[in-house]
Amino acid sequence: MGEEKHIILSPEQLPLQSNDDTDALIEDIIRSVKCYNPNGNTDMIYIAYRVAKNAHKAQRRKSGAPYIEHPVQIAYIASQFALDATTITACLLHDVIEDTPYTYEDIAALFGESVARLVDGVTKLKKIKYISQEEQQIENLRKMFLAMAKDIRVVLIKLIDRLHNMRTLNFMPREKQLMISKETLDVYAPLAHRLGVSKIKIELEDLALKYLDPVAYDEISSSINQKKSEREAYISDIINVLEDKLADAGIECQVTGRAKHFYSIFKKLFTKNKTIDELYDLFAVRVIVNTVTDCYTVLGIVHDLYTPIPLRFKDYIAMPKPNMYQSLHTTVIGPNGTPFEIQIRTWEMHRIAEEGIAAHWKYKEGISGQTDMDSKLEWVRKLLDTQSGLLDPDDFFNTLRFDLFEEEVFVFTPQGKVISLPAKSTVIDFAFAIHSEVGCKMSGAKVNGKIVHNNYEVQTGDIVEILTNNTRGPSRDWLSLCRTSQAKNKINQWFKREKRPENIEHGKELIERELRRLGNTHAQLFKPEWVEQMTRRYGFNSTDDLYASVGYGGLTAQKVVVRLRDQWLREQKELEKQKKFEAVYNDEEHTVEAVPAKRRVSSCGIIVKDIDNCLVRIANCCNPVAGDDIVGFITKGRGVSVHRCDCPNMNPEKMSEEDRGRFIEVYWDEERSTSYIANLQVEAPDRDGVLLEITNILSTLKIPFKSVNAYVNKRNIAVIQIGVEIRNTSDLALLTKKIKQVQGVTSVERIQN
Repeated sequence: MGEEKHIILSPEQLPLQSNDDTDALIEDIIRSVKCYNPNGNTDMIYIAYRVAKNAHKAQRRKSGAPYIEHPVQIAYIASQFALDATTITACLLHDVIEDTPYTYEDIAALFGESVARLVDGVTKLKKIKYISQEEQQIENLRKMFLAMAKDIRVVLIKLIDRLHNMRTLNFMPREKQLMISKETLDVYAPLAHRLGVSKIKIELEDLALKYLDPVAYDEISSSINQKKSEREAYISDIINVLEDKLADAGIECQVTGRAKHFYSIFKKLFTKNKTIDELYDLFAVRVIVNTVTDCYTVLGIVHDLYTPIPLRFKDYIAMPKPNMYQSLHTTVIGPNGTPFEIQIRTWEMHRIAEEGIAAHWKYKEGISGQTDMDSKLEWVRKLLDTQSGLLDPDDFFNTLRFDLFEEEVFVFTPQGKVISLPAKSTVIDFAFAIHSEVGCKMSGAKVNGKIVHNNYEVQTGDIVEILTNNTRGPSRDWLSLCRTSQAKNKINQWFKREKRPENIEHGKELIERELRRLGNTHAQLFKPEWVEQMTRRYGFNSTDDLYASVGYGGLTAQKVVVRLRDQWLREQKELEKQKKFEAVYNDEEHTVEAVPAKRRVSSCGIIVKDIDNCLVRIANCCNPVAGDDIVGFITKGRGVSVHRCDCPNMNPEKMSEEDRGRFIEVYWDEERSTSYIANLQVEAPDRDGVLLEITNILSTLKIPFKSVNAYVNKRNIAVIQIGVEIRNTSDLALLTKKIKQVQGVTSVERIQN
């Protein structure tokens, strides 16, 4: 028999299948599209449904339902956002390229390049993981934002896909539920917020909370239901009064009550340390009017009816949020002295508040909605530009989260222009937000007419003036003062461009410090073949490029040295194996009995290089155990203090020049059996018996524990801190593994004293 080939059927050849729920749902989708877009290509949607149904006919979801339910549900949600026929077609086909024999070329031939590109874009985003190999993590996150810059519909489909997966998460194993929910809360919900799609953001947050903290979720749910009728009656009275007053003023409006979502309540309980009975603003009133003028008129009537609370008024109409949100917010004292919130907006503002970037799509066939959104997506392109120089994936992810997901502050230039920045941004961030040249020439700053330090954190309403000097450039100290990736990256780019010789020398100095800290020499680690591998890994052309990158902050010295040290350690193990082999092989040929070398005596299981007798003590701050990478530090009058290499107290960059010269090489005495104290912190949802199960593990493994401290935090999470006596890191790894197997345990971490 020849090689088996798959056959792609044309739409006309696809078999009509028996009616089921998806058949009825696709008809609803088509009716909906015809309502908001009479010229939409609904025939293409129906053909895509038949193609997808045939392609997925042998597949089922974890629930046992036919797989086709998933893409049809995604298409249905997309139609609720009034997305165009091309996007809905791509929703139906979004798993076809990945999970079935259909290819990109097949989809392009059947439905055109636009649909194929969307399907291909969503397929590539399937690889994104919250926890992953560092190169994969940084590349996949960049891929997400690159897709947004090219066609926002790719990420809208991905968000809707995640929403439906969260709705059906109950069929997944508990471990998967926790991992997917954490990823949703950390990445997808903030992304939906940044795109202004509050409908998706709110549901993603509530569903994630349901799985991450089911106890808190159930408690909030039952508490709200207990007093629901009482709160609804209170809000209803306020609505009636407002409707009468606004009707008297001749303002056409809709006044509704709005319940806060569970995750919002959860955050308030956690941050303000209150019980749910102490929260009075669980419900808010929303007034929707026809014009912006009506918004401010309603605000005046509301403040005439009820006493406003100072500093609780926000005008997001004059200063919209970066996610396009506009509304007036005010908190007032109600009839019985209870505070409540009122939001006032127009119908167009309301649509944008609910649907965000999706509300700006043009639905007429043949007209690209991307043109309308170029200005709306400028922040994505700016992000990609400022992140392009970051080689360290941890830096990339941390700055990404800060730039996108933090709350905003709104600051003014002296000319009255509004600059939006993440909360906790400094005047340096403000300078670079105006222009990179202004930032690089900054010599000082005035806030509200007064000179401030460069670490001043700008506040909403501040008027900031940047003082410049053409002969100056940025300082390296600014990297620790600024917060936004835009500022950090522009500073690094300046040093990269203007100070290459200085960067090379600075990079060499930082690497030498790290080598001394770890007890290695340049000759040991910087072998040409290892360095060549390192430069190729990060795309450098020479070793000087590597040094320069460390010098201007693109790469950390610790990362470079640790990677090279790993190579060296592997080589040392191979040499040791070779020596043992040769010793056994040549044993019979030895005619003269060798005189054993005098063995250096260890103290507390530690040998100090080149010193026979000295006082040695294990540092209490990090409690190293046998197997940890360690470094010695010569103290004044107390001998050698032994620390883990990653101990924060051993960071040479925070030491004086004198202290940096007091490092000394130490290593474990492998022939001596000594026990050490290690401190662990275990976290798990609070339940009866969790501490007992952990102590039983210690008993079974015959590991004594020296201390225990347990408490329940504000999130109803049990935090258990135990000090255990172990021999080496192997014992510690086994203990950690066993504790992680206890039901509900979410993390086990080694902590400092």
